[in-house]
Amino acid sequence: MKHLLYILLALMLTPLIATSREADNNANRKKAQYIFLEAQRQKQLDRYDAYFDLLRHAYEIDSTNTDVAFYLGYSLLHTQPTQPVTEKALQMMKSHFIKAPYDLYETTTYADACLLLNKPEDALHALRTLCKHYPNKIELQSRLATAQSRSGDFKSAIETYDSIEALHGKSRTLAIRKAGNYFQLRDTTAGLDEIRSLLAEAPDNVDNLVFVSAVLSQFGEKDSALYYLDRAQQLEPDNGIVYQSKAQYYHLIGDSTAYEQHMRQALMSENLEIEDKMEMLLEYTRNLMKEGDSTGRIDTLMNVLIFQHPHQPEVRELYSEYLVAEQRIPEAIEQINYALDVQPTNEDMWRKLMILNMMNEDYPHAIAAAEKALEYNPDNISLYRYIAPSYLQMKQYDKAIKTYNKALELADTNDIELRSDLYAGIGDVLHETGDTAQAYQNYEHALELNPLNTGAMNNYAYFLALAETDLDKAERMAALAVKEQPTNPTFLDTYAWVFFKKKDYVKALLYIKAAFDNEDQPSVDLLEHYGDILFVNGETEQALEQWRKALMLEPDNKSIQQKINRKSID
Repeated sequence: MKHLLYILLALMLTPLIATSREADNNANRKKAQYIFLEAQRQKQLDRYDAYFDLLRHAYEIDSTNTDVAFYLGYSLLHTQPTQPVTEKALQMMKSHFIKAPYDLYETTTYADACLLLNKPEDALHALRTLCKHYPNKIELQSRLATAQSRSGDFKSAIETYDSIEALHGKSRTLAIRKAGNYFQLRDTTAGLDEIRSLLAEAPDNVDNLVFVSAVLSQFGEKDSALYYLDRAQQLEPDNGIVYQSKAQYYHLIGDSTAYEQHMRQALMSENLEIEDKMEMLLEYTRNLMKEGDSTGRIDTLMNVLIFQHPHQPEVRELYSEYLVAEQRIPEAIEQINYALDVQPTNEDMWRKLMILNMMNEDYPHAIAAAEKALEYNPDNISLYRYIAPSYLQMKQYDKAIKTYNKALELADTNDIELRSDLYAGIGDVLHETGDTAQAYQNYEHALELNPLNTGAMNNYAYFLALAETDLDKAERMAALAVKEQPTNPTFLDTYAWVFFKKKDYVKALLYIKAAFDNEDQPSVDLLEHYGDILFVNGETEQALEQWRKALMLEPDNKSIQQKINRKSID
């Protein structure tokens, strides 16, 4: 009897318990939905951490809310792209697709995620579902074709593009994509026919004529390519794009005369964008420099472009880069000055002017450029790194050290690399003044801040070698510098000189040859070192040759002159 009472009591309480649970579930659903709406508000305010935390909290409260699941999954996919997480994230997004397959944004995003995670079949299923529901949305049809192509179903992709074309007409984009799928099927004829079809409805469209010509050129149909370009030129004889395309065509077939003629006409055109002209000229310059051309054709075309666009600093900068490559530094400086007249706040241009003046050994103008740059960019502490070395070259050591110290005062204490470079610079100056002890202390401090400061390691090692002090330490530092930059001729020269001082002449010769091979314009010091090392290795004639080259660069160098005289007499 008691047992029966328990059963009856349980039966009476069950509806109450179920009702209570349902009430709790409803409350949780409402709470999760509220949190989800707040998450979306935080996202609109660009508070992405709060957005993600709120999504996660909403999902913990109600994992059946597929809106929450979708957006949390999408967030996980982008913030935690590890294999287990991405699989879970995709399943969370899929749950919303199953519940609401016609939600345009969510299903499209889910399909993109499937493609990203190499699940093309799932992507195709989602996109086909959308396309059936929105049959006239061209962007969905186009996405479907892309997914079909990426999954390797090129025929279906072509059929989908045909459907788009039937609804919306031909376009160059469609023709390109259809042709691409034909090419994937190795049906080159059908692909080229598709490209030519652009001209069926618009035979006088110059843009299409140029495009068709470019594609045909790539497939070796040069006569047809030229025919379409000639047709475009007849229709629009002043069109710069046509001249540009013809220049590219003649370059392809190796007709340099016609190439240059059409380059000039393209540059003179008023309807060709300056960016296109500069790209053309840059390519042309590279080609001629590879051929070692010295006819002045590049200068002529550069001046044509400057005449057309005298107030475009980019053109002046391009010309200066060419002039630097040709070692015409004063002319390059002139072009940068013209550019700065137009764009005086350009920090990068001021830096180039400083470097060019230093390359030209015009240190007063390098300092002036740096100081002018600081007027426009007072917070750029790195500019002091150009001023101080210029003072060093001018032997104004006090000003050099003051400049470095001022930079240290202004530099961020956390900018370890900059501060390390500044201390190394002070070391360079102090060594020149003869205060080697203080110089070494500054190098040590520089390397404490940044143990991988190769410039500090190299200079420290070289000065130790000159003083023939602690040569083992010099070798270790020089070796580390060369390891970091194995083709740096200055570092290789230092390494060789350390071995020379250690009387390891075989290794010294090995590394000095490497330094020489990696330096286009050997300095006096490098040539003299090369001669010294050759001499101790018994190669006297070769040593004399290198010393004579050094003396040609510095005729007043008495040390080199004495070596030549002494060994010539011997």
